[in-house]
Amino acid sequence: MNFSKPFLLLLALTLTGCGTFNTVVRGDQVTAKNLREWRTHCASLPRVYSGAVYNFCVLNGEPNYSTDAPGSPAAIPFTIVDIALSGALDTLALPYTIYRQVEDGNIELHR
Repeated sequence: MNFSKPFLLLLALTLTGCGTFNTVVRGDQVTAKNLREWRTHCASLPRVYSGAVYNFCVLNGEPNYSTDAPGSPAAIPFTIVDIALSGALDTLALPYTIYRQVEDGNIELHR
């Protein structure tokens, strides 16, 4: 049985919810828009370890009781696991994120 296609699909779906993917790969405007929609109390994100900080901001937002929302109680275990995964990916992305932090500064959320 070939498990590569389901594995790649699962990997793609997981990465789209990953904090590192949302802050490093997507644009700053998308990151800011997502966190504003989740009513987070964060004002900005540092680019270094931005994926882990992104997840902490999601947890720090106002509760959302929709079952599919990242800030919902059902999504909290996934967000906690994603903090660890994002930390590992953020470590791999350090050379790039340090450069972007020096060049562009923090990702501002409330403009």
